[in-house]
Amino acid sequence: MEATVLIPAYNEEATIRQVVQVAKGAGFPVVVADDGSRDSTAAEAARAGAEVVRLPENRGKGGAIAQGLTRVETPFVLLLDADLLGLRPEHLLSLLAPVIEGKAEMTVGVFQGGRLSTDLAMRLTPFLSGQRALRTQDLRQVPGLEGARYDLELLLTRHAKRQGWRVRYLPLPGVSQVMKEEKRGFLPGFLHRLRMYWEIARYYLRALV
Repeated sequence: MEATVLIPAYNEEATIRQVVQVAKGAGFPVVVADDGSRDSTAAEAARAGAEVVRLPENRGKGGAIAQGLTRVETPFVLLLDADLLGLRPEHLLSLLAPVIEGKAEMTVGVFQGGRLSTDLAMRLTPFLSGQRALRTQDLRQVPGLEGARYDLELLLTRHAKRQGWRVRYLPLPGVSQVMKEEKRGFLPGFLHRLRMYWEIARYYLRALV
């Protein structure tokens, strides 16, 4: 197989196994970068057949991906979030095909027809999607990757623009993800979301200076 699925995960024991199983069912090797989880995320991922890289403490999404990349040996990589719902093998194949065929340097998957809340968020900010395919070497060369947290997707999007990459946004019919308010409870999830938006806004402000 020409591509590896790389999944950064933090406290995603409820959904990680299903995401890994879909990727394995599509024929891809899977690396899960467990970003200092305090639950059974690593164990669930391993049971589903993933190679698990465990970070001793939470370093953020970029740090987890950078660590996971040390185990990727294929020329292409598929990035997936660990909390996806409705994912099917054909979604992964459709994301990967334009990159392998040389029609794009990066593809970005956009939720469509899954859940109203996630569909709306993705319609407003498709560039924040974590579902992407690109060349492994291109991902390794993204400046600032290891230190990125909630701003990872913005970092990738801006890097692609600077490099003149061809980026294709592709629909992922029926796919959605678990909302933070559902995972953590309404108030903790809402506060977590505010922190995420603040980090994204701070990234924008830094880019403008």
